[in-house]
Amino acid sequence: MRSRENDRLAITPLTVRDECAVLRFSGELDRGSEEFYLDRIGAVVTSGYRHLVLDVTALVFCDSRGLNCLLALRWLLQRREGSLMLACVGRRLAAVLALTGSTEMLPVFASVSEALRSLPADQRPDWPPTGGVGPEIPLHSPEPLETSWQKDHNPHFPRDPEGRDS
Repeated sequence: MRSRENDRLAITPLTVRDECAVLRFSGELDRGSEEFYLDRIGAVVTSGYRHLVLDVTALVFCDSRGLNCLLALRWLLQRREGSLMLACVGRRLAAVLALTGSTEMLPVFASVSEALRSLPADQRPDWPPTGGVGPEIPLHSPEPLETSWQKDHNPHFPRDPEGRDS
């Protein structure tokens, strides 16, 4: 499997089908990894994947900045008539989602299989993945973040402390 990572976050594509991708997140989703996240996930969405299942089993930390990254992705996918699903959410992330009331906007599933079952059968990728090598999907955005994330209109796009786009 091909993984892209910085020193805080790794994003590994696990399986894809047409407009759906399953990605594994490992590490920390916070201010230190948000630019990396926005670039990598922006590339996935720009490539035509509009239904994303994020396996967050190995996501060990997610703060409010990371939560805004997830909400920004949800907003972007909804504009493309897609969906974002979180699978295998740990206690810490579940607590952040519950405390902020985000579970209504970010569907949480006990497993990747359960999340995929919420999609029509013809849109589901194979799970568990078949073959030994992960899918080849772009994990670097060829267009500027301003274009792929529509920063001016996305209410969840991470902003710096002074309120300007980061």
